[in-house]
Amino acid sequence: MPFAVYVLGLAVFAQGTSEFMLSGLLSGIAADLGVSLSAAGLLTSAFAVGMVVGAPGMALAGRTWPRRRALLLFLAVFVAVHAVGALTPSYGVLLATRFVGALANAGFWAVALSTAVAMVPDRLKGRAAAVVVGGVTVACVVGVPAGAVLGERWGWRSAFWAVAIVSLPAFLAVLRSIPGGRGGTGAGAASVSVRDELRVLTGPRLRPVLLTMALVQGATFCTFSYLEPLLTRESGLGAGWVPVALALFGAGAFAGVTVAGRYADAHPVAVVATGMGALTVGWSALALTAGSPVLALALVPLLGLFAFGTGTALITRVLSLAPGAPTLAGASSTTAFNLGATVGPWAGGLALGAGFGYRAPVGVSALLMVAAVLVAATTAKSRRPRAGERRLSGTRL
Repeated sequence: MPFAVYVLGLAVFAQGTSEFMLSGLLSGIAADLGVSLSAAGLLTSAFAVGMVVGAPGMALAGRTWPRRRALLLFLAVFVAVHAVGALTPSYGVLLATRFVGALANAGFWAVALSTAVAMVPDRLKGRAAAVVVGGVTVACVVGVPAGAVLGERWGWRSAFWAVAIVSLPAFLAVLRSIPGGRGGTGAGAASVSVRDELRVLTGPRLRPVLLTMALVQGATFCTFSYLEPLLTRESGLGAGWVPVALALFGAGAFAGVTVAGRYADAHPVAVVATGMGALTVGWSALALTAGSPVLALALVPLLGLFAFGTGTALITRVLSLAPGAPTLAGASSTTAFNLGATVGPWAGGLALGAGFGYRAPVGVSALLMVAAVLVAATTAKSRRPRAGERRLSGTRL
């Protein structure tokens, strides 16, 4: 595996810390800025909206840029908005910085995924994607719990400063290690028209995969965004257990990405099938047993494992089904991933704000997974698999 692929994973680690760390900071942000928990949760949704909007837009804007220049520009903007976010006393300004930071993150993700898979042969594309996504899981293991500790001891603003500081070594590593070819994929991206790429992405083979990814990630982020109040106000755990729970989730996520990276190239449908079934059962179980701290902590790493393992397998599936979209394949994966991350916290916040209790977001996660399974079942009934293709209970993903 080229060293540059691991450099991309390092940069994604810093960005992933920012994307997920609010799950351990919501109460502090809400109290400091004088807003409700649901409003604080929208900061996660704002980031996800920026990712959804920014992924295709930034990928197209950077289509003809040298990839190193594009990655460095996105990282520089990312650092700047975190400095502003750490300084502002305004909820509105903080919301805006989350959106702009997400635009930069989306651009980085789109170029990074395409760059990583272009650097390796076909048999290693799944592993290359797993290394990039693995940066997010390491963020969950190390960065997010560390952010929660910083937030508890020195306030949530210290976590924002930490993200800005950690991004600086990533900036230097990208500067020294990433080659300067065009648009994240070199000449291949420039030789395919945008219209042809869009035709591939809107085809019938990809639509079910992208919708499934959005629903799976919606379920993940719905609960993850409100994990801190769930554990402290429903499970009865002290605030000191929140970083532990986040680390457990991240450890499970890292294991899931590692397994998916090893097997997703050869058995993508089997990995997705297993993950979807386990997540449907797992979110339902957590909704029922969240009152028990032991059971809640036991389920957290398992849910992290299946959530990120399934997500990685779905990303690999998109990239393998869209060789004719070298620029926008990574962007479409990022968009679907973060569309779920937008809808999930929003839906969880609605359920929480409606007075259904702190378990309500977990129940919404379970419903979103049921919807994902129904998408797969509907696809199975409406399409006849071709001979030689792998099947997921008759469903081609």
